[in-house]
Amino acid sequence: MSGHEIARRTRTYIAELDALKERKLTLNSTGNTQQVCRSGRVTIHFNAAFDRQSSRSATGLLVQNAEGEILASQAVIHSEIATPSMAEAYAGLQAVKLGIFMRLNKIEIVRDSKTVIKKCRNTGIDKSVIGAIIRDIQTRKDRFQEIEFHFVPKPGNVDAHVIAKEALKRGVNFYLLGGIPESVRQVLENLWSEHPD
Repeated sequence: MSGHEIARRTRTYIAELDALKERKLTLNSTGNTQQVCRSGRVTIHFNAAFDRQSSRSATGLLVQNAEGEILASQAVIHSEIATPSMAEAYAGLQAVKLGIFMRLNKIEIVRDSKTVIKKCRNTGIDKSVIGAIIRDIQTRKDRFQEIEFHFVPKPGNVDAHVIAKEALKRGVNFYLLGGIPESVRQVLENLWSEHPD
């Protein structure tokens, strides 16, 4: 590994730790959400937006309970991302990390990319370019009582897609309990009015 790569990974790790500290402050004030999360199955939708010119990506995450209520939403910006598949793999890793952070016991992680979902399900060693990220996902699976990865068609994952696109466009990270940002809500409402089915 080159010195440049080590420095980049160190910066990314420190940024993640800083973001985790901020999120803890938000989560600690609402213990009732954690009770809901621990009691039943929760779904985490994930998606990624990728900008080849800037080598940046954004992860969009939406957490819902069995009744479809939004428990949380999150966007995470990543830098020095080489390919769309790397952006997708990091988005999957962020979904798993969010489940751990929220102390979820039973989760279903869904995405409209069969390739990434298949790699996340696989228990063998992934020798592809994104193999290291997939290994990170695999090593965290035992933190859950139950964890499943499922493919859903694009219309079933539109909220996470919009979160990722808006985050990349604005260049912002966020973590929000119990809803989605107003900017994301407006984009979704416009989409629904254009395509009511």
